Amino acid sequence: MFFREGLVEAPARGDAPAIPLTGDASLDKHTRVALLREEREIARRFEGGKMWIYPAFAFTCYAIWLSFFPLAIMGWLNLPLAFVLSTVFAVGGYVTSHEAMHSNIGRPGSKTRWLNEWTGKVSTIIIVFPFSMARLMHLEHHYHCNHPEKDPDYPDRADGPWHAIYKTWLNRQPGVDGSIHIYKRILAEMGTKEAADSLKDTIRLQLIFLAVLFGMAWSGYAIEAALIWWLPRHIGLSYIRFYLSWAPHHPREERGRYTNTRLFKSRLGHIGSIGMETHFVHHLYPAIPSHRTKEAYYALRPVLEKRGVHCPEI
Repeated sequence: MFFREGLVEAPARGDAPAIPLTGDASLDKHTRVALLREEREIARRFEGGKMWIYPAFAFTCYAIWLSFFPLAIMGWLNLPLAFVLSTVFAVGGYVTSHEAMHSNIGRPGSKTRWLNEWTGKVSTIIIVFPFSMARLMHLEHHYHCNHPEKDPDYPDRADGPWHAIYKTWLNRQPGVDGSIHIYKRILAEMGTKEAADSLKDTIRLQLIFLAVLFGMAWSGYAIEAALIWWLPRHIGLSYIRFYLSWAPHHPREERGRYTNTRLFKSRLGHIGSIGMETHFVHHLYPAIPSHRTKEAYYALRPVLEKRGVHCPEI
């Protein structure tokens, strides 16, 4: 299985909890403040870094993926290889867009802001999930992590890994109160122009997706369309949902800063789990990029353990 159920678990209810930031009166306030200060100083060392790798990956993969369509029509494409690469690009694209969602490639007002935005936009085209919608929903997830009504990812809650894989498929089916219905409700509750625009972007991208599939199928390239876009999109979405949404937040019962995300060990390793083994660090410090969370975890581990956080070997 992709996930070693029970191998590395967060502390169960009733175990010693992490020291809360506001704490109860019995905790020494100065200790809590000192620990937080030390934690932030360590985390700051891992912010930024070689962020050029994200736009480089995003634009390179997008260009290669686009080339598959004319190559397929001309009969010059190795279709099985294109299918595998398209699936990798679909999954990897979310990783690059994820950095853009948190403005880690370019902050608002910076010279690289345009690069941040375009990296995000091209990265999620394969999974037919416009960047504007992806960013809004992901930030809402951070604001309301594990809240049954306000966390857009809450529908991914499942009893175990096989159930989680099933839910990644079920939540995309018509008539099921899955992800898209939750997104629409949350967007309506937000009621902002940004929310309305993201919904329009979603409709436009889905229409383009359907037009390409229909056009290629009508022209005799249905298998090519399915293996270059349709199937990689669905496999990619399930993979992302499993590793980004379910695995680090299972069983979705806690909402505290140090308890809403857990550390886990994947059979596919840190890269195979798209860096989600240490997603816990990302929730603490979103400015730390994905490729540095594991390194940051081990640096933060001593101070986190002082807080009472369960910090296993990853």
